[in-house]
Amino acid sequence: MISISRLLCDAIGPGDILRYGSQDKATSENKPPRPIVVWNCTRRCNLRCVHCYSSAGSHDPTDILSTDEAKAFIRDLADFGVPVLLFSGGEPLLRKDIFELADFARSLGIRTVLSTNGTLITKDEAQKIRDIGFAEAGISLDGIGRQNDLFRGKDGAYKAALQGIRNCVALGQRVSLRLTITRATYFQIPAILDLVEKENIDRVCFYHLAYVGRGSNLSQDDLSHAETREVIDLICNHTLNLYQRGQKKEILTVDNHADGVYLYLKLKEQDPARAERVLGLLRANGGNNSGIRIGAVDETGNVHPDQFWQHYSLGNVRQRKFGDIWMDTSDQTMKGLKDRKRLLKGRCARCQYLDLCNGNLRVRAEAVYGDIWAEDPACYLTDAEIGLSR
Repeated sequence: MISISRLLCDAIGPGDILRYGSQDKATSENKPPRPIVVWNCTRRCNLRCVHCYSSAGSHDPTDILSTDEAKAFIRDLADFGVPVLLFSGGEPLLRKDIFELADFARSLGIRTVLSTNGTLITKDEAQKIRDIGFAEAGISLDGIGRQNDLFRGKDGAYKAALQGIRNCVALGQRVSLRLTITRATYFQIPAILDLVEKENIDRVCFYHLAYVGRGSNLSQDDLSHAETREVIDLICNHTLNLYQRGQKKEILTVDNHADGVYLYLKLKEQDPARAERVLGLLRANGGNNSGIRIGAVDETGNVHPDQFWQHYSLGNVRQRKFGDIWMDTSDQTMKGLKDRKRLLKGRCARCQYLDLCNGNLRVRAEAVYGDIWAEDPACYLTDAEIGLSR
C-alpha cells in the first residue's frame, strides 16, 4: 500500500506502524516482522464481480474450515504474533460464525478488519460489526450507481452497499472504500472521492488490477501507462485539495509500488525536502511484501504468499501451524519471494529504485509472461526515470 495522504500531507493512519515500522529502532530491529493475514474465510458470495481474484460463487467447498478448525488456526496466528487478521471472501458476512471468530481473534490480541461488498450490512449487522470491535469495515464500490451494479453483476448492489456504509458511519464504525482501477471504473474516481467526503467515510483505497481469478480476463482492460499516470496525478491532487479544506481522509493506492516512486520523482522537482522524507518512508515500507509482511489463507486452510496467489499453496493449516509454514523456505517460491531481488529479470532487475518497490506484483508478471520473476508489466515508469537510459 502507498499512503498518498501520508506522503503528501504527513497524515498518519492507523496502519502506518505496520507500513513504515516502529520509530523505536531497537524494538523494530530485534523482532522479525510478522505478516498481516488475509483470510478468505468463505468462497460464497451474493455478487458476481467481474474482477474477483478468488472467483467466488454460490457455494463453499465441502472441506471448508469448521468453526473449531478456524479457532485453532486463529490461535496459531496469535502465537506466531500476527498483528492483523482481515476477514475476506467471497462475502465474509455469509459465514454464520464470522462474529464468533472475529471476537475470538480480538480476545487473543489480534486486530480484526472486515472486507465486504457491503450489501448485507443492515442496521443490525452494522451494530454487530461495531460491537465485536472490527477496527475497520472495508466496503467495495467500483463506481456510482449503475456502473457499480454492472461491475458487480447485480442490480441494486450500489444502493445496498451505500446503505451499508451509512449504517456503519451512523454508529461511528470506521469505514474504508475500495475501488479497483480498470478502464471501466477509473473515470468514476472523482465521484468516489466526492462520496467519501459527502458520506463522512474515513478512508479510500484504489487498487490497481491484479490479473488473477476472474480478473485474469480483464488484463486487456487495464489502463495504459499514460492513463495510469494521469489517474495517480488526479488522486494526488484530490488528496491535497481535501487536506487544504480540512477534510482529513486517508487515501491509499494498492498493488503497484511504482506509485511511490512516481510520487517521489515528482516531489524531487517540486519540494526536495518533502521528497527526502518520502524517500525514507518508501525505504522503510520496502515495496511489495508478498511472502514477507502480507500473507493469505483460503477457506480450506491453504496458505498463500498473498491473497492473489490462490493458485499456489505453501501448505495447509490443518497439517502444520501457520507460522511453521510461513517461515519454511524449503519451498523455492517462498524462498524467492522473501529475497527476490537477485531473481528478478528485465527492467525490474536493473531499476535503480528496486529497494522502493521490491519488484512490484509478481502475479502480474506471471500472468503476462508466464514467469514470476519477469518484470511487472504494470510498471508505468519510463526507462529514464528508473535509470536505464544511463
